[in-house]
Amino acid sequence: MLTSMAQKKALVCGAGGFIGGHLVKCLKQDGYWVRGVDVKQNEFGNNYADEFVTGDLRNPQVVAEVVTDDLFEVYQLAADMGGAGFVFTGTNDAAIMHNSALINLNVLEEMVKKGIKKVFYSSSACIYPEYNQLDPDNPKCSEESAYPAAPDSDYGWEKLFSERLFLAYARNHGLDVKIARFHNIFGPQGTWIGGREKAPAAVCRKVAAAKDGGVIDIWGDGKQTRSFLLVDECIVGIKKLMESDFSGPVNIGSEEMISINHFAEMVIGISGKNITINNISGPTGVRGRNSDNTLIKEKLGWAPSEPLVAGVSKTYAWIAEQLENLQMV
Repeated sequence: MLTSMAQKKALVCGAGGFIGGHLVKCLKQDGYWVRGVDVKQNEFGNNYADEFVTGDLRNPQVVAEVVTDDLFEVYQLAADMGGAGFVFTGTNDAAIMHNSALINLNVLEEMVKKGIKKVFYSSSACIYPEYNQLDPDNPKCSEESAYPAAPDSDYGWEKLFSERLFLAYARNHGLDVKIARFHNIFGPQGTWIGGREKAPAAVCRKVAAAKDGGVIDIWGDGKQTRSFLLVDECIVGIKKLMESDFSGPVNIGSEEMISINHFAEMVIGISGKNITINNISGPTGVRGRNSDNTLIKEKLGWAPSEPLVAGVSKTYAWIAEQLENLQMV
C-alpha cells in the first residue's frame, strides 16, 4: 500500500522488544508509516509495524537495507540487554559491549550516508556512577552527575560510550540527536521469564506462581532501592523529547523510589495472597537508584506522574494471565 507524500516514515530499531513494540504502536496511532527491525518478532504479538524486517543490526548489510533515505526519523532502541541476572554476573560483558556498540556504530554511519538527520537513542540509568548510589536512601542521579564516570557494569559503560558516540555524530555530521536515560521501564508485554526479565516482572511472576501461604525469594537484603516507570509514560516521554528542541541526555523515569522488599510487598498486596519474603544471595546492582526529574520538568515541562501501584496492578494481572496460559499448555 502506498503512503501519502505527507505521511512521516519512521524506523524503530529493536521493534521486537518490549519498549520498541509499544513505541511502534504509538507511532502508528500518531499516523506514521513505521518500519520495525529486530533479530526476532515481538514475542507477545505487539507488532503493528507496516513493515517488519527480521535482521541483525550488527550486520552492515541489514542496516543498509532498513535505513533508507526516505525516513523522517530513526528510533534506536536495539541492544543486548537484560535484568540483573544477565547484566551483573560478568559472563555476558563482552557480548553486551560488542553487540550494542556495533549496532550503534552501524546505524549512525548509515544515517550519515543516507542523509537522515533525526534520531532517538535509548540510554540507561545504568550509566550513573556507582559512588553516587551507595546510600539506598539518597542516590544521586541528576544528569550532570554522570561524570567523573564510574558505572557499576559494562552495560552502563557501553551506554555511556554510545551517548558520546551519538553526540559526536551530532557535532561532526549535523544529526539532530535526542538521548534519554531510561530508569527501569516495566509493564505488560515485557519479558517476564527466561533470565533476562527485570525486577518488576520477576517479582510479579514469583508472586503469581506462589501459592497462598508460600514463600518467594528476593535477591539481596531487599533494602536496595529503585524507581520503576510504566512503559506507557516512557513512550510519552520519548514523544515529548522528540518534539522538543532539547537533545539531552535526560532522565525518563519515576521519582517514586521504593525498596525491593517493599516492592515485593506491594505485589503481594495486589495478589491478595499471604506470602513470605525470603532474602537470598544474588546479583543486585547498585544500592540505590532513583530518577531525578528536575531537568525534564525544566526542558520539556513534563514528568511521569502515574502512581507505581497503578502500573504494577496492570503488570501483575498481565503476568498472572501469561503464567496461567503457560500452565494450561
